[in-house]
Amino acid sequence: MPFELFIGLRYLKAKRKSTFISLITLISVAGVALGVMALIIVLAVMTGFEEDLKEKILGTNAHIVVLNGLGAVQDYPQVMKKLEGMDGVVAATPFIYNQVMLSTGKNVSGVVLRGIDVATDAKVTNLHKSMVEGDLKSLEAEVGKTPGVVIGKELAKNLGLFLGDTVDVISPMGNITPLGMMPKLNRFRITGIFNTGMFEYDSTLAYVSLKEAQQFLGLGDVVTGVQLKVRDVYKAGELARRIDRELGPPYHARDWMQMNKNILFALKTEKSVMFIILTLIVLVAAFGIASTLFMVVMEKTRDIAILKSMGATSRSIMRIFVFEGLIIGVLGTILGVLGGLLVALNLEPIVSVIQKLTGFELFSKDIYYLDHFPSQVVASDVVLISVTAVLISFAATLYPSWAASRMAPAEALRYE
Repeated sequence: MPFELFIGLRYLKAKRKSTFISLITLISVAGVALGVMALIIVLAVMTGFEEDLKEKILGTNAHIVVLNGLGAVQDYPQVMKKLEGMDGVVAATPFIYNQVMLSTGKNVSGVVLRGIDVATDAKVTNLHKSMVEGDLKSLEAEVGKTPGVVIGKELAKNLGLFLGDTVDVISPMGNITPLGMMPKLNRFRITGIFNTGMFEYDSTLAYVSLKEAQQFLGLGDVVTGVQLKVRDVYKAGELARRIDRELGPPYHARDWMQMNKNILFALKTEKSVMFIILTLIVLVAAFGIASTLFMVVMEKTRDIAILKSMGATSRSIMRIFVFEGLIIGVLGTILGVLGGLLVALNLEPIVSVIQKLTGFELFSKDIYYLDHFPSQVVASDVVLISVTAVLISFAATLYPSWAASRMAPAEALRYE
């Protein structure tokens, strides 16, 4: 084994003594390195975007939502108490969900009005951490004062609203009069503005206190459902099924992955497809390794014949060229991993420098609605990429090595 490895290393050198490694070998190594590097960087960026999105989804929404299939939840304090006693549930909070319109006189926008219990909502969601102006406690308005409403940054921008302004909230489910159904209208004061980092939430959500929502919508002492925070977000689906069994009909629970399955599935599929596509770069580099070995076999025909004449077996000859190809693949993989990690772990400053030097905005925070360039390296991804690259490199060595091992000494020496 050491003998074949030594010969394989020797064959990596160029014919000229002044050149330590042949140009074709360098190109093959660079091809593998670039493929591995591209895979690590792209998967790190996609993982970063995915984790950033999950963080924002979980920051604004609960991990599990429990609803009543027949309508509103009547005895929600008892339901909450039962849910909080279940293993895996950290906290629970009631909520009201309804569609309304916000009007400023000049601008109108349809939004989702959420009534929340300020005291318990902070235990379940991170909405309080997303406040950029005001705070959620301001929703607990004093008797006789204009009730408060908290809206998203984008919604405030669209309606031209600022902290302290008033806005009319219109509910389509109003009072019945001789003229028909009349929409219900109430005036609220902007007591807070939040910024979750997701345009969909910041442009369509408005929050009021639970009691104010019950009064405005004429619901009485009922809620739409109960939100839960769980200990392990990735076991939320299992816990939701257990809640379904224990509460029974008409209650049903939905976990955060069910509620966002379309976008999460799209991200997962896109990541898998990108892995397959970028693996083609490594496959192209593998053809370079095969070409290198074919050229070495042609160049070392005399050496192969001499080795066989001295008693080297076909298996030993094959090992020599397999080792040579593997050395190229492993070296390229190591360089690619080092380069990929260096770029992936410092991607945001690298992008900033490129933007300053070129004057071209590669990453627009206004378009992508992110306050940073997400990049997250996962160890399992790096291992998978490295193993894949080495296996592809190994596969590329098999046929050229087999061809060299089949060469007959007499036939090889005939053409020298």
